[in-house]
Amino acid sequence: MKSTLLRMLATLMCALAACAEVVPVADFDLQKMSGKWYMVGFATNAPWFVNHKASMKMGVAIITPTAGGDMDLSYTNLNADGSCWRMTHLAKKTDNPGRFTFHSQVWNNDNDMRIVDVVYDDYALVHTVKTREGVSEVLNKLYSRSTEASDVLKQRFTQLSLNTGILADNIAFLPQNGECPSV
Repeated sequence: MKSTLLRMLATLMCALAACAEVVPVADFDLQKMSGKWYMVGFATNAPWFVNHKASMKMGVAIITPTAGGDMDLSYTNLNADGSCWRMTHLAKKTDNPGRFTFHSQVWNNDNDMRIVDVVYDDYALVHTVKTREGVSEVLNKLYSRSTEASDVLKQRFTQLSLNTGILADNIAFLPQNGECPSV
């Protein structure tokens, strides 16, 4: 038990050290980031993910810039029974363009999100550190303007995830899924 706890703490420290070095992409443009994105890749060492990754499917994120420079994030995912899972956040801009913070009411955690790499009409690599009750977890997402991602892009996402302390087994490329109707 003690050695398991020490290994977990060492992994967390490595992940936090890696996260401290993750910087947003230069010359980030929120207006170009707006619109519909498919979440094609998902990576985290969070225990809930390990238990649910086999059943996860591709979802949709809609990014809408606000007049004040913040980011409205709306996520939807079609469930197997035809119902829709929805979640929204208002991510507040920081002094670093491409870096946003928000509190998730759903998960009761604080989020430090950075757009690490982006080609606005193709893909975005998003790195988030989620903190709840003093415990931090890394979550990386691969967004794509289409439901497909190239092998080169998948490799770039995999490398980002490994560099930020995520285990190779905890990097998933999500199968395509139907979309929720607009509301």
